[in-house]
Amino acid sequence: MSLLKPAKFFLGLSSALVLTSAVLLFIPGPKMSIDFTGGTMTEIRLPEGIEKSNVEEALSTFESENPLGNVALTKTKSSTVLMRMRDISNDEHLALLGHLRNELGQIKELQFTTIGPTVGASLKKRSFWALGIAAIAIVLYIAFAFRKVPRKLSPWRFGIIAVITLIHDVLITVGIFILISQVTSFEFDTLFITALLTILGYSVNDTIVIFDRIRDNLTEQGRKEDFAEVADRSLSQSITRSINTSVSTLIMLSCLFILGSESIRWFVLTLIIGAVIGTYSSLFLATPLLVYWKKKQ
Repeated sequence: MSLLKPAKFFLGLSSALVLTSAVLLFIPGPKMSIDFTGGTMTEIRLPEGIEKSNVEEALSTFESENPLGNVALTKTKSSTVLMRMRDISNDEHLALLGHLRNELGQIKELQFTTIGPTVGASLKKRSFWALGIAAIAIVLYIAFAFRKVPRKLSPWRFGIIAVITLIHDVLITVGIFILISQVTSFEFDTLFITALLTILGYSVNDTIVIFDRIRDNLTEQGRKEDFAEVADRSLSQSITRSINTSVSTLIMLSCLFILGSESIRWFVLTLIIGAVIGTYSSLFLATPLLVYWKKKQ
């Protein structure tokens, strides 16, 4: 059975998912953490019987020279409350804790993080630079590695298509997490960017293995197959290896997601989703795009 036959369906599916993810980037848009926006985040554990509404009431009675403004409250699965607010000084921080303890009882602060707006903007810019530089480096590396590809195939095509599939993987992953952020406490932070960079490396590795098999089959002597037949045969030879690698990776990540620390759970979930999408794009997107591009010569 030809693995390229359902290519039109998968290309249509991918196009719809990418378009949807692109729309989600603007409506409703990603929910950024203080890593990118700047501000203060503190997590507190409340005494028994105290609810989120009680915290809201206590915050409304807090007085300071500079009002806190809008404070975003999120209750976590571990029964703690995350408070996000403007950048506050250490004196304001201590005064706020004292006020909450007077109003709510013996609360316990689990974490306190503050980032200035300038630092947040700088981190956002550097994150985009990191993703962009990684994509360019991948194109250059693949073009160099496939420079001796036969049959007058441009090595740049392999690199460009690999990056197209990577953009596909990243966009869909981001779109999924925009939806997740609407119903959970998830926010886009630097750890999420690290996960995206990891996905780039994992996905491109799978794609290169298939492309390398295509190159090897093209160099075999005595074959006069059409390029589409060579690509289809190469994909068939690689699919078992790709699926086995992905399944073993997902088993490890699933164990880490279930048994690992709460602090890395979103990071691991990003890797799980990215690994699934990366395997899908390597098998059902990259090779068909290469074949269609060759046909248009």
